[in-house]
Amino acid sequence: VQLQASGGGSVQPGGSLRLSCSASGSILGINGMGWYRQAPGKQRELVAEITRAGVTDYADSVKGRFTISGHNAKNTGYLEMNSLKPEDTAVYYCKASISTPRTSYLDFWGQGTLVTVSS
Repeated sequence: VQLQASGGGSVQPGGSLRLSCSASGSILGINGMGWYRQAPGKQRELVAEITRAGVTDYADSVKGRFTISGHNAKNTGYLEMNSLKPEDTAVYYCKASISTPRTSYLDFWGQGTLVTVSS
C-alpha cells in the first residue's frame, strides 16, 4: 500500500490550495484519513481528519478555512485550504487507516508536500 500526497506549492497570503492524498495497492478498505503538518522547528500536528462515515474534525487554527473530504470509491482524500496565512507554511502529510488482504487496519503515511505561504 502506498499513499501519494500532492498539491503543495507556494501561494500568497489569502490564497488557496487543494491537497490530494491517493492510496494505491491491495486495499480492502479505508477507515479514515487525516492531514498533519510540520513547520520548521515544530512538532507534527493534526490539521484535519475524516472518518469513513464522513465525520470531520479540525484543528482550531484552521476551522472555517480548511475543508477535508474523501472519495471512498477512488481511495482519495482532499484538503481544501482557503484564506491561507504565513503560519500555515509547513510540510503537509496525509495518513490513512487501511486494511489489506493480509492485515487489519494499519496506519500508512504519505510523503510530505510542502506548502509555502508568503508575500
